[in-house]
Amino acid sequence: MIDQELNQYPFSQLGEAGRRRLQEGTDLAYYEPDDIILDAASTSDSVFLVHKGSVAELDVNAPDGRRQVGVYAAGDLFGAISVLNGQSRYRFRAEQQTLCYLIPAGLFRELCESEVEFGRYFSQRLAEKNQRLAERREGGVTLAGFMLARVDACMREPLIMPEQATVRDAVTALKQHGVDSVLIQHQQHYAIVTKTDLLTALVMSNQSPDTRLAEVAETELVTARPGDYLFAALTRMTRHKVARVVVMERGVAVGVVELTDVLSFFSSRSYVVGLEIEKADTLETLQLASARLPDLVDTLMAQGVKMRFAMDLLAALNGRLMSKAYEMVVPADQQRACLMVMGSEGRGEQILKTDQDNGLILGEHQQWSGCDQDMQRFTRTLLSLGYPPCPGNVMVSNPQWTGPVSRWQQRVQNWAGDPGGKGLLNLTILTDAHAVAGDPGLLESVRDTLFSRCSDDQLLMAHFARPVLQFATPLNLFGSLKKPQHGIDIKKGALFPLVHGVRAMALQCRIRETSTLARLDKLVAAGAMEPGFAEDLGEAMELFSELRLSRQLAKLQGEDETVEDNHIVVQQLSSLERDLLRDALHLVSEFKQRLSRRFHLEY
Repeated sequence: MIDQELNQYPFSQLGEAGRRRLQEGTDLAYYEPDDIILDAASTSDSVFLVHKGSVAELDVNAPDGRRQVGVYAAGDLFGAISVLNGQSRYRFRAEQQTLCYLIPAGLFRELCESEVEFGRYFSQRLAEKNQRLAERREGGVTLAGFMLARVDACMREPLIMPEQATVRDAVTALKQHGVDSVLIQHQQHYAIVTKTDLLTALVMSNQSPDTRLAEVAETELVTARPGDYLFAALTRMTRHKVARVVVMERGVAVGVVELTDVLSFFSSRSYVVGLEIEKADTLETLQLASARLPDLVDTLMAQGVKMRFAMDLLAALNGRLMSKAYEMVVPADQQRACLMVMGSEGRGEQILKTDQDNGLILGEHQQWSGCDQDMQRFTRTLLSLGYPPCPGNVMVSNPQWTGPVSRWQQRVQNWAGDPGGKGLLNLTILTDAHAVAGDPGLLESVRDTLFSRCSDDQLLMAHFARPVLQFATPLNLFGSLKKPQHGIDIKKGALFPLVHGVRAMALQCRIRETSTLARLDKLVAAGAMEPGFAEDLGEAMELFSELRLSRQLAKLQGEDETVEDNHIVVQQLSSLERDLLRDALHLVSEFKQRLSRRFHLEY
């Protein structure tokens, strides 16, 4: 084994003696293409570390007996779980001429027992392992982990005492439980007493240790919910100048988050885009935070963050940006009106900033004389934040995309009655609507009308689904990738039929979720799709999105500007990327056939 491999995680966790034993006890083996290195259900005498070449991990229990689970390249380790569990779950086959280091099973088990950190790596769940690896690359909690961490990941169980308890009781309880605050139930609500409150009462106010807690408690609590973003809780503490928030769920205190816990959790990141957005109180500071998003995208991609995670992160940030802009532009007494975003923004699938696709739903009796002017200003505000105007004018500055609930409901009826014209496109746009500010219940009332009018109308749903057949899948007659010099259009040939097909099924099944991945989960729950097929579609979508994003980032950096937007030049992909793309496109072809049968389309 060479030093380069020994310096990689998890081997870097070995001590000097462990490294020496590994170097002395490891052999090197050569495999021809298609050699079975380790078969499913067999025991392994070794753990394998790929030195050169690549190895495919295959699920022999899949219907075709060869479903690819993963691919291992230079520096990747496999077979460890097989040694620890007694047998291999999958088959490992050489994809090309391959060299692997062989670590004897006995030596590997001994190292796991004697080297705590090394052994712990192999006992962790996969998600924990990936998080640990990412943290080590970044020196702490990852940027994406910071941005999407929730309050319940950091909260402590609350210490709750009766309001008749005394200051003396509280001091004893705080010392016993090792916490800095206690909650009391006071007049059917909660109040909080901190160590500072107790010191003030005893030292500064000369109160007796037998003083009731209710007399020194703070009744105005700063609260959060378990599912809130942790950086939002941190911002709340800063704004209210407190050192903790009380976590409430359905009126019950379920936790306390201390500032020290949050700072410890985020100790590796002094700068966070989300925190800047939350703290922004002027358009200028919001613009500065918005301008940092492209750098964040580059960071996420450099870290190898999984695409669905990156999409969740950017959707949350873009949503907060728009919500903050809405609060800055719209008069406070009119902010009940629901601002909704549509298109990829509504699905939460944008990475780079996309065109403005938005609308506004007013309450039925809401009087807003300056609405048109305010919405013009809001559109200009989004332009200043880097969101380009929508070429189709689907924006709140267009009165056709604003109005009270009843007007929107009538629009749905009118659009559904015009499936051969622009009405179908408008229905498609509205189906992805997601509320980012104001009262989301207004949007749900419109969505109810959308479902009641469209979901059971078979002829309308056939018109709605038919565009999935509009663009050919870029595969030739032999099932191989087409390789035009100008590249294949990954958006038209791959992403669109997948996303729109899932959208059509979601509308038919009255699914309220708007993201493609969430819709797939709900389709499985509704019995409309098998779990395995839904999972594969989700993975295919992530692959298409990642390839498209890589192309977009390259173009932004001035690389090969001759290639058109959304086009992927197959010849520039690695062999592994080409194989994955081919398999994913075959999946799209199968999905289109299923949609054709489901909606009675002409395929």
